[in-house]
Amino acid sequence: MKQNILKEKSFMFAVRIVNLYRHLCNEKKEFVLSKQALRSGTSAGAMVREAEHSESKADLIHKMAIAQKETREIIYWQYLMCETEYLSRKEFESINSDAKILTSSIKTAKSTLTINN
Repeated sequence: MKQNILKEKSFMFAVRIVNLYRHLCNEKKEFVLSKQALRSGTSAGAMVREAEHSESKADLIHKMAIAQKETREIIYWQYLMCETEYLSRKEFESINSDAKILTSSIKTAKSTLTINN
């Protein structure tokens, strides 16, 4: 997968997470879970960006692995917020779908780097 596509996907996902954070704070008055979601949901994109300036191929793979872990974490927070009714099933499914696509994209990019070693 081309790096710029992954950058765009991870950035757009981060934008969705920021909007989710605003919604949870303003509409649901939820501040703890939403902050965790904000941190992990925006961190993945930051790690993808940081990976662009890696010092080595191993460093690049490591940063992509961290981005992958962060997307898995946001999936956890989404499940928790859905089960505790801070997110509707529809909201959950929409954001979760994007998170899974991002996770898959990062995994593909990371495996391509490993294979081309």
